[in-house]
Amino acid sequence: MTDFDPANFANVGPKEFAKLVKSTPDDKIAEVMSGDLRGKILSEVFNRMPSLFRADRAGSTNAVIHWNITGRPDGGTDTYEVVIDNGTCTVNEGAQRDPKLSLTMGPVEFLKIVSGGANPVMMFMTGKLKAKGDLGLAANIANLFDIPKG
Repeated sequence: MTDFDPANFANVGPKEFAKLVKSTPDDKIAEVMSGDLRGKILSEVFNRMPSLFRADRAGSTNAVIHWNITGRPDGGTDTYEVVIDNGTCTVNEGAQRDPKLSLTMGPVEFLKIVSGGANPVMMFMTGKLKAKGDLGLAANIANLFDIPKG
């Protein structure tokens, strides 16, 4: 699969997804993420997070992280809540608890971060990624998940 086709994402493993994001031009990703399939793509990515979570690396980490993905077709923002608690990771659509860390980014930046195709520190320094709250936790998120490299 070489075309960025969200209809096939459920059948694509994390490594293939990473390659797909890496090989797709930003404008094509932006186009897809501003359409009807945005919710399906975001749900697929967040639904995989618990299976990619590395409890062995989490130690005593207990945190609520809000991922705010801007650029929704209606101008709004999609928020997903990742809860790391006692060696487990769960995901909720929408904000239900106060976050220890809140991350805000556009849809292209989000897909690049979760597919290992971007450096979150550089994105933060250039303003493409905004972090509010526990910046130490922000710096450690990548270590808590098996992020595929495309």
